[in-house]
Amino acid sequence: MYDLRWIRENPEAFDAGLAARGLQPLATNILARDASARAKRTALQKIQNKRNALSKQIGVAKSNDEDADNLIAEVGQLKGALQQGEEAERELMQALRDILVGLPNRPEEGVPVGEDEEANVVVCSHGDPTDFDFEPKEHFEIGEALGLMDFEAASKLSGARFVVLRGELARLERALSAAMLDIHTQEFGYEETSVPLLVKEHTAFGTGNLPKFEEDLFKTTNDFYLIPTAEMVLTNLVRDGVLAERDLPLRYTAHTPCFRSEAGAAGRDTRGMLRQHQFYKVELVSITHPDESCAELDRMMACAESILQRLEIPYRVILLSSGDMGFSARRTYDIEAWLPGQDTYREISSCSNCGDFQARRMSARFKPNQGKGTNFVHTLNGSGLAVGRTLIAVMENYQLADGGFAIPVALQPYMNGKTRIG
Repeated sequence: MYDLRWIRENPEAFDAGLAARGLQPLATNILARDASARAKRTALQKIQNKRNALSKQIGVAKSNDEDADNLIAEVGQLKGALQQGEEAERELMQALRDILVGLPNRPEEGVPVGEDEEANVVVCSHGDPTDFDFEPKEHFEIGEALGLMDFEAASKLSGARFVVLRGELARLERALSAAMLDIHTQEFGYEETSVPLLVKEHTAFGTGNLPKFEEDLFKTTNDFYLIPTAEMVLTNLVRDGVLAERDLPLRYTAHTPCFRSEAGAAGRDTRGMLRQHQFYKVELVSITHPDESCAELDRMMACAESILQRLEIPYRVILLSSGDMGFSARRTYDIEAWLPGQDTYREISSCSNCGDFQARRMSARFKPNQGKGTNFVHTLNGSGLAVGRTLIAVMENYQLADGGFAIPVALQPYMNGKTRIG
């Protein structure tokens, strides 16, 4: 969400930000609508002032036993004009709001400008791709051969893009989640949080999922939305509130199922667990002082990367271009894990600094330690990690020639000391 005052003062920067997102300039249109609304507001104030003055005259006339019928008639006319004007102003402001809420966040300085992933920049790599003396398989080939990954059963229950995990593979998925939560809470200071999976419209609006991306969400018949990520609820924990500066930063983590319709993914990743309607994720959310959000993004990235480092899975970090970032983000880094079965890197985490974009939509503020008034907080979110995709990365990077796969050392305590599956 944008601050109209900022657009008035920085129309060129606003249009430049839109251009980086592949959008046409809108400052002139927005400011013209804003000017009309403000002119209407000024005219209404004049009408109200005149009405107040006439009301006083009516009071004086009545106290002097004078005829006030003409004054009363004029006040009645002004009341009608005021009501009509207020309705017109509301329509102007709603039309302006409808434009603003549909616009993505402005990219931060230093974000590469481009239309899509082709303009993304590789920042660094960690670890070398696993070298096998046999042809590596994809995760679903391994899982199905072991009888622990059942897409057919899931299809009978729910259709495409679902899976049933069985036995030790289901346990390994749970172990991954537990390990991630332990690391993020015990070592990095995130507060573990259990949150609702069903939310109302205003919650989805706060993080920028509505109104623009409703087709990507699952909606119930009684107007709840299933969360696409715990970011939606964790970020909204501070909505409509005023925090004390001394309490910042707030850091939350949650392990939840996530639900996505994948409306734009037709024909992509149709086999396996890479892109599903339901999956588990450990989410990281930070609420910070505006001066600290850039450093907090670096910290969040380090927290997410630490999981892959402990699992000894090769990965790389990507700075996303302006055209590839999410709607609410002003800077985003993707962490991509190496998948030998696909012979490529695939996203396993996305960490974003949203600045005050979501805070404005949620009315989330803080009171400075010194000075008056309040300021908007900055919000950040990231995957710490996507559990299903981490499971995929473990299976493919630790696969063995005999069809099984080893369990990373870091996970063995969560698997009762077990060292392999299959």
